[in-house]
Amino acid sequence: MSAFVALHFEPITRRQALQRLAKSALLGTGLSVLPFTSVHAGTQVEEQLSTAVRTALSAAVAGDAPPEPVLTTPSDQQAYARWLAATGQGLVRFQRNPVERQEFLQTLWYEARRAGLSLSLVLGLVQVESAFRKHAVSSAGAMGFMQVMPFWARSIGDGDQSRLFHMQTNLRFGCVILRHYLDRERGDLFLGLGRYNGSRGQAAYPDAVLKAQRAWLHGVD
Repeated sequence: MSAFVALHFEPITRRQALQRLAKSALLGTGLSVLPFTSVHAGTQVEEQLSTAVRTALSAAVAGDAPPEPVLTTPSDQQAYARWLAATGQGLVRFQRNPVERQEFLQTLWYEARRAGLSLSLVLGLVQVESAFRKHAVSSAGAMGFMQVMPFWARSIGDGDQSRLFHMQTNLRFGCVILRHYLDRERGDLFLGLGRYNGSRGQAAYPDAVLKAQRAWLHGVD
């Protein structure tokens, strides 16, 4: 089991307007859906990574089949099935192919759980970063679903940037990097999301992700 599975968000001490929104989202409270706000990807900062983070990233190998969720109890299986159905329905407008949609959600579940992240938070981030487009490229050069910067492929892997368009590789990198930034900011969502986007301390990006997140709260998070 990865060292990233434990998730202990500390209370956000800044930006009181975002505090209540983030707390409600993390607790899975039902909230009304707000309009999606497009925010351009910023530039993540290349930095020294711990051995655990480097290992988690390097383990993402292009070509792997979508990982199978490990669901040991009937209640877990039912909860996953409900989440898959509800989230899949909301994803239809972004991804029309049912097989691709299934594989995407299956992989996102696995990678978010592996990194100890909220499912709805990762979905909200993907929506803001790429609108669920596998081959999205930002003006800063960020790539794929979670808009991962190419330098991560150089510093962790063999430098093959095209791997960042591979679904599991992109979601693995994005989730582990987000977990890393949240840990760096001691669980502060506002600062952790800003660091992910390369706009630390500015409200536009974390505000957009937290608003998008609300549409993906489907009981299991």
